Amino acid sequence: MRILLTGSNGLIGRAVIAGLAAEGHNVFCLTRPQSPPQSRMIHWDPVAGTINKDELEDFDAVVHLAGETIVGRWTPAKKARIMESRVKGTRFLCESLAHLRDRPLVLVSASAIGYYGDRGARVMTEESSAGDLYLSLVTKAWEEATKPATENGIRVVNLRIGFVLSKEGGGLAAMLLPFKVGVGGRVGSGSQYLSWIAIDDVVGAISHAILTDSLRGPVNAVAPNPVTNREFTKALGSVLGRPTIFPLPVFAAHLAMGEMADNLLLASTRVEPVKLRETGYQFRYPDLRGALRHVLGKK
Repeated sequence: MRILLTGSNGLIGRAVIAGLAAEGHNVFCLTRPQSPPQSRMIHWDPVAGTINKDELEDFDAVVHLAGETIVGRWTPAKKARIMESRVKGTRFLCESLAHLRDRPLVLVSASAIGYYGDRGARVMTEESSAGDLYLSLVTKAWEEATKPATENGIRVVNLRIGFVLSKEGGGLAAMLLPFKVGVGGRVGSGSQYLSWIAIDDVVGAISHAILTDSLRGPVNAVAPNPVTNREFTKALGSVLGRPTIFPLPVFAAHLAMGEMADNLLLASTRVEPVKLRETGYQFRYPDLRGALRHVLGKK
């Protein structure tokens, strides 16, 4: 298949390029002009609203991962960039795809389990309502921005991605140093749920979404066994062979990260991958300790 990918320089994008290429697909990258040169590259500027639509013709599928990183202190300007990059960029891409002569059959557009917000121990499925945290508002608007594609006959999958396990970047990579030196520990009470997924299964879920005609709308990309922050902490410490006796109090999390702490570290989001399981996706790493050993290269 000919597949067009945005967000190719990000953690997931790099893994998706390698994974889809290994499956024999021809992957082209839709990037900004200032991005590092890549083979099979097409330029666009979602902020300026420029793209050569002729270059978008004849693709079988599009995977849309681009967006401002959520890492960093959430100043008003940062929050505006997070929202605008996702909503404006997604809408512009979908409007461009909708007006092609030969539209792609499927668009897999990234979203996040932040959609559900802070929901305690309640189990969230794709049918659950949106929460009321900032990331909930972002992801809801993000998904709504794909409507131009849906309304023009493109099958759209909004992939709600959980906490990605990879040593190459993201939240786990940021946690490794304190845990390796023995000062890692639970955050707050540790009772908040963390719905995680190994990077290999993110790639697998994207490939599955492309190839499974019955999948459309929101799809939870999380492993089938969510854990509490306390359980995650113990598992990571065990895999690394380090103690986990230094908890991070709530006030310290707020001091270090501000509003981002409420949305990422302290929110409890217990999510089940109902649609992936119903359509036969086989998780490569359904168990947390096995997933951690794999991504960290531990036996």
